[in-house]
Amino acid sequence: MSPTTAIVVGGGFAGVGCAKELARHDVEVTLIDKHNYHQFQPLLYQVATAELATADVARPLRGIFRKEPHVTVRQSEVTAIDAAAGAVTTREGRRYEADYLVLAAGSRPNFFSTPGAEEHAFPLYSVADAERLRSRLFEVFEDADADPRRIDQGALTVVVIGAGATGVETAGAVADLVNDVLPDRYRDLDLHRARIELIDHGPVVLAPFSDKAHAYTAAKLTHAGVHLRLGVGVGEVTPEKVVLGDGTEVLTRVAVWAGGIQAAEAAGLSGLPRGRGGRITAEPDLSVEGLPQVYVVGDVANVPGADGQALPQLGSVALQSGRWAARNIVAHRDGKPTRPFHYKDKGIMAMIGRGAAVAEMGSHHHELHGPVAFAAWLGVHAWLLSGVHERVDAFIAWGWDFLAERRMSSIIDDPEAARIDWGDGPDPDPERDRT
Repeated sequence: MSPTTAIVVGGGFAGVGCAKELARHDVEVTLIDKHNYHQFQPLLYQVATAELATADVARPLRGIFRKEPHVTVRQSEVTAIDAAAGAVTTREGRRYEADYLVLAAGSRPNFFSTPGAEEHAFPLYSVADAERLRSRLFEVFEDADADPRRIDQGALTVVVIGAGATGVETAGAVADLVNDVLPDRYRDLDLHRARIELIDHGPVVLAPFSDKAHAYTAAKLTHAGVHLRLGVGVGEVTPEKVVLGDGTEVLTRVAVWAGGIQAAEAAGLSGLPRGRGGRITAEPDLSVEGLPQVYVVGDVANVPGADGQALPQLGSVALQSGRWAARNIVAHRDGKPTRPFHYKDKGIMAMIGRGAAVAEMGSHHHELHGPVAFAAWLGVHAWLLSGVHERVDAFIAWGWDFLAERRMSSIIDDPEAARIDWGDGPDPDPERDRT
């Protein structure tokens, strides 16, 4: 009897969780991802602000599955999907077919057709995004230090668009950087002129949280120097400024896009029914209607909760749905009925800054604020990191940052890409060291 085979598209939480569970039941898995690493997306903002190194949040997929003989990793981009046949085709023209197909391709930024946003804003949804943002952040400080006139052109203004968890955490981390880290490095730079703007069309920050959390978060951000612009959207992003919906212009060379996500491009390639955010519609057991051997999990899918409504795009939802789909595949293989997905709600949490966080833990969302929530945030995220090595390194980095107020990864790793055209001729100090 030939072994059961499965293709898993995507190496995020959902894909890795699914592949690991399938391998435990002797299913031969081909895991395909355009990157050769698994990234811990909730911590990308810490890479962007130099609190963590890239290696702390990205782990090679082949390393994750080095002891899994049933899992084969292929680094390639899927360019065509034949869901009915359980097959995908990669950019190299290679076709993969299997008994089961699992789409776990994740998400990508949703710019909501905002003019200039895709071209000029910095999203924060991949390791490459985080590295680009980090280089740009430190480049604007270098440029302002070399020529203080740049401050009037927005060199020390950082605009974060979107006040959800990613936006709040990014704004808070940038504030920590400006307040606690950079003064010792840029002694001649007037960092009091630095400005961090957090913009959202909604009336509160961290909308999914409680009113108490809204107030606590707003107060902590404001105290850290973050300026909240709520109830106003973004009309345009240009290389030099962000134009708000009310016509206000904010000069900046760092516009961070945390305004929402949509399904990865693979969702559109599948030809399967899609709903909100372009995500593929999943049946209660995470299969696709009419295709019991095709499963969709994680951020690429609208994963139904107990009430039939789609669950939020969270790492815990992705991981649990990936594992659940694997168990249903095994049940289907064995001629047993599949089971509707049941999500174990771990709650929601967000870091605001050093020593400050909000958390709503468990299915009843018990509220924690301040240092206790900060400790809970550290513990949960360190545990979710893939591998003991990553957990130890992350804790060392966090501890070093917390106690010493330093950032060990504050390098400009792509100087040419980070370099800014200020529109007034050559660099005022072309000999300065950019390394």
